[in-house]
Amino acid sequence: QVQLVESGGGLVQAGGSLRLSCAVSGRTVSSYNMGWFRQAPGKEREFVAAISWSGFITKYSDSVKGRFTISRDNAKNTLYLQMYSLKPEDTAVYYCAAADLGGVLTAILSYGYWGQGTQVTVSS
Repeated sequence: QVQLVESGGGLVQAGGSLRLSCAVSGRTVSSYNMGWFRQAPGKEREFVAAISWSGFITKYSDSVKGRFTISRDNAKNTLYLQMYSLKPEDTAVYYCAAADLGGVLTAILSYGYWGQGTQVTVSS
């Protein structure tokens, strides 16, 4: 069983930056495609970014493209999300997720393992 633990969330002013981390245990992270999703109050959980098991393929939602960067360090069993130029609309709980190989990177249904989430709040 794989466990995912996010960290790095917090309160930041608009235009600021944060880096989220997701520590993976139980199995090696290189066994999975990985993704970040977020859920704002009253809204459905949505795709943010994903990265293939090798790191060669990355995907981003249109709303974060050019501002967020997803990366992984398989040696450290850790996933990252570097967020720049944050906006109030980026405020949400951010979830790390792992997907068995073969699924669609951007599809929430591909992901069978989830962390507990970390809150990101961007003030205007």
